[in-house]
Amino acid sequence: MLPKFSSRAFLAPMAGVSDPALRLQCKKFGAGLVVTEFTSIHSIVAKERHLRENQKTIQEFIQFSENERPLSVQLFGSDLIALEKGAKIVEPFFDIIDYNMGCPAPHITQQMAGGALLQETNLTQQIFSTLINSVKKPVTLKIRLGVTDASRYLFKEIAQIAEDEGIEMITLHPRTVNQGYSGEADWNMIKELKEISNIPIVGNGDITTPEDAKKMMDETNCDYVMIGRGAMGNPFLFEQINDYLKTGSYNHYSFKNRLDSFFEYLFLTKNYKIKFANIKGQAMRFTKGIKGGSKLRAKISLSKNISELEKIMKDALLVIK
Repeated sequence: MLPKFSSRAFLAPMAGVSDPALRLQCKKFGAGLVVTEFTSIHSIVAKERHLRENQKTIQEFIQFSENERPLSVQLFGSDLIALEKGAKIVEPFFDIIDYNMGCPAPHITQQMAGGALLQETNLTQQIFSTLINSVKKPVTLKIRLGVTDASRYLFKEIAQIAEDEGIEMITLHPRTVNQGYSGEADWNMIKELKEISNIPIVGNGDITTPEDAKKMMDETNCDYVMIGRGAMGNPFLFEQINDYLKTGSYNHYSFKNRLDSFFEYLFLTKNYKIKFANIKGQAMRFTKGIKGGSKLRAKISLSKNISELEKIMKDALLVIK
């Protein structure tokens, strides 16, 4: 059974972005669910063996905090034996196991994973069956419409198989794999999925404001919304969505708030092993839209360590004050 969610706005899993520090921030601002960056089942199985020999748990590899709960772990990969092993390894640590069938990145689709699986109905059915029978925690699914425009209705058959096998919630990003992140997300497809489903549906794609979130809910009747790129450098969005849904209004945050929020993010990173390149990337996102932001980002890109980065951001804060 799915856990109770404190709000209808979720944070999407994003490689190199939705690290434990950002997830904690989004949680603090009211994300009802946060999801780890997607992780290969083969990496989990290989890493767990090594960690066990050193008397450590998978938490060393997939970092998280108890304060993130309810917390979902996202897996990818289609080898059924590795899938069963990987799911059993992560199950004790997470509240939900999410399966990725939406990633459009070529290095993922080429290994028959992510969005490529949308055209493999038999294998997909075996994947769902394997997951459901391997674990007792709820299993959820993230999908795209199809692979090409000609196959943009594949999601309906996949969703039906998923529901029949016992998947408890589906997130639909209504673009095709070939589209990547270009063009517009076709929210009407979320509505069509909701109409044929008996399980909760999460709408995902092109939500950057509280108004977008409400519009998607109103137009598609989806149960929840999942925010990816809109939450990059902007954890306030969850609070704004929750307030807007309740009261019709919300707080506006200044660029100074954004920079202050980055320092909070930086403070949280001290508890985790996060690559400096990723932290630098987050700094870039927190400066999006700030006056003189492009010059600031040029400086950020040249920083070589945390202390240099911190100085650049502190100088920017002084100018904004």
